[in-house]
Amino acid sequence: MSAIRILIVDDHTLFREGLRAILKTVPDIEIVGEAGGGTAAVQMALELQPEIILMDIQMQHPNGIEACRRILAQQPAIAVIMLTMLEDSESLFAAMSAGAKGYVLKGADKAEVLKTIRAVAEGEVLFGAAIASRMTDFFRSVGSAPRITHQQASPFPELTEREAEILELIAQGCSNPDIAARLNIAPKTISNHISNIFNKLQVADRAQAVIKARDAGLGKGEG
Repeated sequence: MSAIRILIVDDHTLFREGLRAILKTVPDIEIVGEAGGGTAAVQMALELQPEIILMDIQMQHPNGIEACRRILAQQPAIAVIMLTMLEDSESLFAAMSAGAKGYVLKGADKAEVLKTIRAVAEGEVLFGAAIASRMTDFFRSVGSAPRITHQQASPFPELTEREAEILELIAQGCSNPDIAARLNIAPKTISNHISNIFNKLQVADRAQAVIKARDAGLGKGEG
């Protein structure tokens, strides 16, 4: 039986080296390459044609979610497994929406990582047990609280619904901790969303984002 061809994508060199050292001892796995960022991942996926990509989320230009989306748009046969420290529901469902076939926390042991790789290689979709409760909590809360829709929240069609929601709160003068508390999202995830908002709106900082948002009519709700 041929080995499962894997591309490792993470912007931390030591983590990539450690993961490679673990996986290279497994007979049915072949590491075909490593990438340190989203742009390199998209290019190497095209060149190397791995069966599976182990992808971190917290990377720049673009992050792992966007890199996953771009890769699968070109090569839908490749399976992407997110291997990340992020446990929040927002990151999980963003990964699912982008087409990821697996989601494993970096704290998982070798057995869980291998189980996910092999399951996904067989065509399954597998999300680790450590985040099962997050999925349950999410589905329990769906519909329980009103959310501003993308169309209502922002005139900027390039923003996702969540990004539009965050931009509205920024325009209201909310700080990152305030936004994290309101939306029940990890502060690091809020920072990632804000970085994406700045890139999409082509603004350099928060002040410029607020000006652009208020010029478009946002920020009139309660702060």
